[in-house]
Amino acid sequence: MNFLDKIEIKGKKLLVRVDYNVPLKDGVIQDDHRIRASLDTLNYALDQGAALIICSHLGRPTDKREPEFSLKPAAVRLSELLGREVKMASDCIGSEVRATVQALAPGQVLMLENLRYHAGEKANDPEFSKQLAALADVYVNDAFAVAHRAHASVVGVTEFAPASCGGFLLKKEWAFLGQSLADPEWPYVAISGGAKISTKMDILNALLDKADEIIIGGAMANTFILAIGNSVGRSLVEKQRVSDAAALLEKASQKGVKIHLPTDLTLGQGIDSPASSGVCRFDAIPEDSMALDIGPETIAQFKTVLTHAKTVMWNGPMGAFENPAYAQGSLELARIVAGLDHALTIVGGGDTNVVIKAESLSDKFSFISTGGGSFMSFMEGKELPAFKALKEGTK
Repeated sequence: MNFLDKIEIKGKKLLVRVDYNVPLKDGVIQDDHRIRASLDTLNYALDQGAALIICSHLGRPTDKREPEFSLKPAAVRLSELLGREVKMASDCIGSEVRATVQALAPGQVLMLENLRYHAGEKANDPEFSKQLAALADVYVNDAFAVAHRAHASVVGVTEFAPASCGGFLLKKEWAFLGQSLADPEWPYVAISGGAKISTKMDILNALLDKADEIIIGGAMANTFILAIGNSVGRSLVEKQRVSDAAALLEKASQKGVKIHLPTDLTLGQGIDSPASSGVCRFDAIPEDSMALDIGPETIAQFKTVLTHAKTVMWNGPMGAFENPAYAQGSLELARIVAGLDHALTIVGGGDTNVVIKAESLSDKFSFISTGGGSFMSFMEGKELPAFKALKEGTK
């Protein structure tokens, strides 16, 4: 698989697939991290004398042209960050777009309109893919966050592009997730949180073959607590997954992998409750209460586990962190992992990233993945469609 620095791009037009699926409120970008993440690739290409055609999706438009899903705000912000004009196309394919692209000179930048305004994007339609590929001399994928999607701008386009490669953000993800975690330095501790065990079962099973110890928190821990014979009151739980949780605990025991579950929990009446109703042991959750965060004893326990780790992979918060009353476990864990100067620390998943940003700790981690679903798929050992397409489409 080729990356951008291995291809001659001077004087060429590049179709760069980025992930500018940014949060908007009244047309104003609330977080430009994803745009900033693409700057290394874009600035390099411009410095090399290329013309750029930027393409991305935004949100989930239900018809062809919902204006609130336009990429115009992203074009404005990118222009500010690059310090040069970013022209906005009226569409992403069609005669008008082709004419605009044809007139692009080296050093100029064009933003295509939302790819998902066309059904052919998600359908990986060959005709749509062909029209995208025809716009440029080189296709560059720099959108790891959609690398698990077999969409036209991720997969199909590589079949028709004259040349295909990965950008620097994709290269960084490949290096940290693919290389660092393929042969991690031991001890390797994985942290898994979030709401549902059903979305994490595959990655947990995969981790049993890699990690020395696994920390489990968040609402998904409730299913494990139920699996070992304890009541969880009104806590969120997936009863249909209790047997899976029990089987995973047994498998971990057989493999010698230590699973760490919460020993105490912060209680509340609901995720919107303005204050917690105290802390209790994991085996004494009242029938009328919900476990909404890990407790102080658990935080201390997890800190002890992490102290000697050389590699840490974290995905998923420890509780209902959106509510300050139940954010302490996630925030404290972020501080603990950020303080592991001797360890390689890798984070993935949107919610986990939000926790880290809330504490202004982003620069204290070795690597923060831009992927959510793609990060999960990669960690499960699956070959992502984007990587497969780039390998097969390299010319």
